[in-house]
Formats: sequence, structure tokens, C-alpha cells
Amino acid sequence: MKKTKMLKKNYEFKNVLSKGNYYSGKYIEVFIKNTSNRDIEQNFLGIAISVKVAKATKRNYIKRLIRENYKNYEKSIKTGNSMVFLWKKKADFKNATFENIKNDMKKIFDKAGLFIEEN
Repeated sequence: MKKTKMLKKNYEFKNVLSKGNYYSGKYIEVFIKNTSNRDIEQNFLGIAISVKVAKATKRNYIKRLIRENYKNYEKSIKTGNSMVFLWKKKADFKNATFENIKNDMKKIFDKAGLFIEEN
């Protein structure tokens, strides 16, 4: 079963961006909001990339990379969180590689303490 649903509505994004905790990497920024109800067995994911970063095809490419990297970490992340990923405006599009995003995402999830501890 897929543990993640996408954020689609404007008020959902605003809620996470205003009340969530901010974590920053070299290329991506993440706002993470823990839901108060821990019974939820899902995460909510949103990706927002500014028009000022690049044209539509490049923005969609970055979104695909972020989504694919998130899928790799999805099984090892605690549930009950809402996350919004943002591409840094000062980061160049040429740095949008699978490995760069993967390393950034791992560091951010470590800082946020989202990885499930294994015994």
C-alpha cells in the first residue's frame, strides 16, 4: 500500500508552509509539519517550484527527480507527516541531478529525525 498522498489544494500548502518546521539542504528546502493525530498511516507530500527557477519542462524534471527520490526513502520514513519540498531559487538547474537531490534529502530527513530506527 502506498503510504503517501499528494497535497493539491492551496490551503494545504499554506498550512504546512506556515506551521511546519523548516529544513534546508544545498539544493532543496523542506517544510515538515507533524500531524497531531498519530493514527494516520500516511504522509502527505507537496512539491512547489517557482516559475523564476526555470521553464515548465525543467521544473517538471526537477519535480520528477524529487518524487523519485522520495519513493526510495518512503518505506524508511515515519508516517503522519506533511511535507512540502521547494527548489532553492539560488541553486542552478544544472545541479538538479538524482545524486544531489538524494544526498540533500537524506541529510534533511536525518536532521528532522524522520527515519525509522531499526533494532
